Amino acid sequence: MLDYDKEAERYDASRGGEPRAAAAAEAVLSLVPPDTRSLLDLGCGTGIVTRRLAAARDGMRVTGVDLALAMARQAAARLPGAVVLADSRRLPFRDGEFDAVSSVWLLHLAAGPADVRTIVGECARVLRPGGVYVTTVDKGASHNVGSDIDVVLSSRPPSPVRDGAADIVSHAAGHGLAPAGQACFRGHGQGRSPRRTVADLRRGWFVTLPPGDPLADGFATRLAELPDQDRPRPDPVFTLRAFRKPTDPPAG
Repeated sequence: MLDYDKEAERYDASRGGEPRAAAAAEAVLSLVPPDTRSLLDLGCGTGIVTRRLAAARDGMRVTGVDLALAMARQAAARLPGAVVLADSRRLPFRDGEFDAVSSVWLLHLAAGPADVRTIVGECARVLRPGGVYVTTVDKGASHNVGSDIDVVLSSRPPSPVRDGAADIVSHAAGHGLAPAGQACFRGHGQGRSPRRTVADLRRGWFVTLPPGDPLADGFATRLAELPDQDRPRPDPVFTLRAFRKPTDPPAG
């Protein structure tokens, strides 16, 4: 697992920067109702997407949350007074405080299914009745674009999937959230080249191939033999799912 405190300084540049952030924010907002007045962005990272969410709609208050201190500091510089250092499994907000909640590239990082259920439950808790939760799903699968790099990596030990779409739908239903739409967006600048993939192997990007492991070295050797070492392969396309919290039943 990457250390996101150490990743903070290079995070934006290594993951598509502003073009990717713009695509992500636009897709999230396509699933957020236009009358939304408050949005909580979980796992906001450096705030590069969160800032765009806040700027996109007049009158919508956006709050960011991240657990990594270095990430939260960068986000706070982009959104002064609007970023909270907190664990998404234990949110420091009251029930029903937000009209919408988003979590972009967060659930796949959870330690296990129980943590994913807890995070989704917290999202449901802080949503007002009628509010919408938007999250990415199937992040790992999104990076498989059918390239020669993917062919080389196809035999690596599989990583645990925490954000599979079917599982997230099930977790959401368990907390009273109903499906409310989906959207896709391109991860601009995230198309892998063989040389970049070898560098990612060396720094622990692939959780089942720890740096220095003989298996990782074998994959690095095969990747180094591919043609066009610096040519990025196609960008991944990420998927968002939206869920709505039911409104309170009418009184009496």
